[in-house]
Parts: sequence; structure tokens; C-alpha cells
Amino acid sequence: MPLTPLDIHNKEFSRGFRGYDEDEVNEFLDQIIKDYEMLIREKKQLEDKVAELTEKLNYFSNIEETLNKSILVAQEAAEEVKRNAQKEAKLIIKEAEKNAERIISDALAKSRKIALEIEELKRQSKVFRARFRMLVEAQLDMINSRDWDELMEYEAPDWEEGAKEPLSQP
Repeated sequence: MPLTPLDIHNKEFSRGFRGYDEDEVNEFLDQIIKDYEMLIREKKQLEDKVAELTEKLNYFSNIEETLNKSILVAQEAAEEVKRNAQKEAKLIIKEAEKNAERIISDALAKSRKIALEIEELKRQSKVFRARFRMLVEAQLDMINSRDWDELMEYEAPDWEEGAKEPLSQP
């Protein structure tokens, strides 16, 4: 068990023949008591300081541990968000590709339909043109026929009043 300043103060030495000077010994013991008390106070202060620093160290260690856990959770969450974003991006790309294929297919189908309609209209136009040409040619033939010339040369018979037949016939 360690000595206390009180132990030092109460210590008594036996007296011998030619012993030490009592005043010197007491003075020295007083100095030891003061130094020892000062060391005990310093020790107590240092112990308190160590306890305080240990408490702070524990606090900061807890904070560090919490921060490390939070960082890990944040990293995992970021990775999860990244994975989800990549999955969603792939889904969006697939959907866009499907839509593009559908749009292209629809456009090709419409293009084929329009091409068929154009061909049908061309055919109908050729038929109409041929019929119209035949009609116009028939009308021209009619106009160019000699019947018109004969009609122009035809003279109407002279009729007298009350006559049943014309006076002259061509």
C-alpha cells in the first residue's frame, strides 16, 4: 500500500546514540511531504485528465465507428441506386428499341400500302387515259367523218305552201 503524506508526517524514528539532527530530518520530511502531496495532486489531475481523454477517445471512437458504418451504408445505398438506375436504363433502352421497331414496322407497312395504292392509281389512271383517249378519238372521228360534209352540202327542199312534196330533190 502506498504511503500517504500523513504517513510520512506521523512517522517517528527511534533515537539512537549519535543520531541525526532532528530539525534537519523534520525539515527534510516536511519537504518530502510537500513534494509527495504535490505529486499526488499531479497524479490525481493526470488521472482525471486521462479519464477525460479516455472518455473523449471513446466518444470519438464511437463517432468514428458510426461514421464508418454510415459510410458503408451510404456506399451500399449508392451501389443499389446505381444498380437500379442501370436496370432502369436497360429497360428504357429495350422499350425504346421495341418502340423503334414498332414504328419502323408501321412505317414500312404504311409505305407498302401507299406504294400499292400508288400502283393501283397508276393502273386506274392508265385505264382512264385509254378510255378518255378512245372517247376523244371517237369524237374526233365523228367530227372528221364525211357525214358532216354531207350534211353541210345537203340542201333543204323547197316547199310550197300547201304542197305535199318538195319541189325538187337532190
